Amino acid sequence: MTKIAFIGAGSTVFMKNLIGDALQMPALAGATVSLMDIDARRLAESELVVRKLIASLGVPAQVETHTDQRRAIAGADFVIVAFQIGGYKPCTVTDFDIPKRYGLRQTIADTLGIGGIMRGLRTVPHLWKLAEDMRALCPDAIMLQYVNPMAINTWAIGARYPDVKQVGLCHSVQGTAYELARDLDLPLEDIRYRAAGINHMAFYLTFEARNPDGSYRDLYPALRAGYQAGRIPKPSHWNARCPNRVRYEVMTHLGHFVTESSEHFAEYVPWFIKTHRPDLIETFGIPLDEYPIRCEEQIAAWGAQARAYAEAERIEVTRSNEYAATIMNAVVTGTPAVIYGNIPNRGFIPQLPTGAAVEVPVLVDANGLQPTTVNDIPPQLIALMRTNVNVQELTVQALLTENRDHIYHAAMLDPHTAAELDLRQIRALVDDLIAAHGDWLPGWITGKKAA
Repeated sequence: MTKIAFIGAGSTVFMKNLIGDALQMPALAGATVSLMDIDARRLAESELVVRKLIASLGVPAQVETHTDQRRAIAGADFVIVAFQIGGYKPCTVTDFDIPKRYGLRQTIADTLGIGGIMRGLRTVPHLWKLAEDMRALCPDAIMLQYVNPMAINTWAIGARYPDVKQVGLCHSVQGTAYELARDLDLPLEDIRYRAAGINHMAFYLTFEARNPDGSYRDLYPALRAGYQAGRIPKPSHWNARCPNRVRYEVMTHLGHFVTESSEHFAEYVPWFIKTHRPDLIETFGIPLDEYPIRCEEQIAAWGAQARAYAEAERIEVTRSNEYAATIMNAVVTGTPAVIYGNIPNRGFIPQLPTGAAVEVPVLVDANGLQPTTVNDIPPQLIALMRTNVNVQELTVQALLTENRDHIYHAAMLDPHTAAELDLRQIRALVDDLIAAHGDWLPGWITGKKAA
């Protein structure tokens, strides 16, 4: 019987989507679902949701709950990870509020930039502990890792625990394909593409649509013409605050479309968020402080959603566009599937450093995860990725060597931070963030133990 452990199961809505996907697959319908969270109340809510999913689908799956990580993963075949160390409050609020005092504005702050660096420092030690527990208790399991900052996490796990099977998962590649098909008024099933890069900075190397005769046509001319004429992007399907103009502008100048949203991408580069250029914010519709706004909205909505789940006899189950269930099904049944995953670079993108987390097509079957090699990424895109890889690498090096200086170095080399602040401001900002985060960070950073 397959065992699926879910670490961070208090993320109830996301857990519902992933476990709901899995239980709809015959090969996984009898799985044991092992839920783990440190918040007993949220864990109980998630258990209720899974039990109602099982009843609604009429499947023989079993559910168990744990507040102890080692018990939750013992004997697991798959370990799904979806936690946020430090939560929205206090840590995410801190990551936004303190930089703002220095005039450094952010949109999401969970991947790169000063917010991504701090989140990585908080998160990686917990992922390392999970990897160590997996090595001891379920050495053949695959870690399906949904935690940001994805690239920093994946790189750090691979550097210290290279024997642990892992893939970092995101919905940006398949989600953006849907958005572009919608912008062009084309059915998604007629679209095919090939993408590669790093998480949140992968690019579509090809993006095509099927013709009536079965051949395919390049859609880049239509994307460029539509943007030039002002027909696209259409108003965002996901969020009215985020009009998605940034990455169309990047495509115009660099030739390819990036797979992560405009609100994310705006803070990975030095071109869009500038305190002395408010016209850029308006022109490109950049939603500053977007992540805190989303968190507040989700917190407000969760109470009603939790009550609805508690009162409902049945829970409607649909398929999400996440990859986790596809991966598990492919491994269990041997039925091949191709997903886009984040994997430590072992020559899969030769133009990027060994060990860096790269996002490439991955074949999955009974043999597990088999990344493909992509060696034809245009040099201007590689150069742009390297500006982000620099920050990721220095953050990982700080964690591996317990060298606080590398935290400053990472922040100093961040494209957006460096475009706004000087070296002394950046050092002072990092010091303020470390002091504010306190015990959420490892002791070697805060000075509570020897480095």
